[in-house]
Amino acid sequence: MQDEKRKTVMIFGTFDILHAGHENLFKQVRELGDHAIVVLARDKTVKNLKGELPYNSEQKRLRNLKESGLADMVLLGENKDKYKLIRKHKPDVIALGYDQFAFTYRLSKLIIDEKIDTKIFRLKPYKPQIYKSSILREKYEQDTQTKNTAVDPVWAGI
Repeated sequence: MQDEKRKTVMIFGTFDILHAGHENLFKQVRELGDHAIVVLARDKTVKNLKGELPYNSEQKRLRNLKESGLADMVLLGENKDKYKLIRKHKPDVIALGYDQFAFTYRLSKLIIDEKIDTKIFRLKPYKPQIYKSSILREKYEQDTQTKNTAVDPVWAGI
């Protein structure tokens, strides 16, 4: 009997405030493969894309995601070559969030040019009107101003 190669899924994101939407995202990832690699956005990248720094620093987000057990491997993204980790790890699947478009336009071309046997899969949203980091961050900031810390800025809803 031949050993089956594990199926690797790579996902990208900020994962600033971990919440039930992220938990659902990783559930979908596990349905696509059995080894999840997260490429965590650098602070500088988040600032360039979203116009502000994440609530948690890249080191804290890295630590939080590793400690969560949601992924098998968590890596900081590359500042200069956004596609370097795809070329290095050659995932079987690249899973993109429903609202993720940054750095994704060239993915198909990269996969063809580099002859990487990778499929791109768009994940489904999970209650985006509730579980979206920007919404939770805004709620946390409002709650802190009124001294009500009902939302934990690291683990919201998990």
